[in-house]
Amino acid sequence: MASIFTKIIQGDIPCYKVAEDEQFIAFLDINPNAKGHTLCVPKQEINRIFEMNEEHYLALMKFSRRVAKALEKSIPCERIGMSVIGLEVPHVHVHLIPINEMKDMTFQHKVVLSSDEMTALASTIHGHL
Repeated sequence: MASIFTKIIQGDIPCYKVAEDEQFIAFLDINPNAKGHTLCVPKQEINRIFEMNEEHYLALMKFSRRVAKALEKSIPCERIGMSVIGLEVPHVHVHLIPINEMKDMTFQHKVVLSSDEMTALASTIHGHL
């Protein structure tokens, strides 16, 4: 069965897209730890990050770095945290989270943004790519 991320990639489920190329897509997390929390996802459905071949893995890291640099220009924060967990959705995804404190990376503290705020934020981040 296709993962929720595959359905987003195929356009069956809408998202707040930040970036996209032939191999990857980045979009805002709809249950964010912080304003700007973004997911970078390979278009190929792969369950575990270390199942990726080295070239594809390195390409994901390069894509994620590009998105993180745009996030830094878009969201005031101490730094951009990165996490790869993969338990909730069986499809590789890199979390990029603007952080100011360690608790911002715990997935215990969430923020709520309106649809208009998410749309504007996705546009701002995309504009810094």
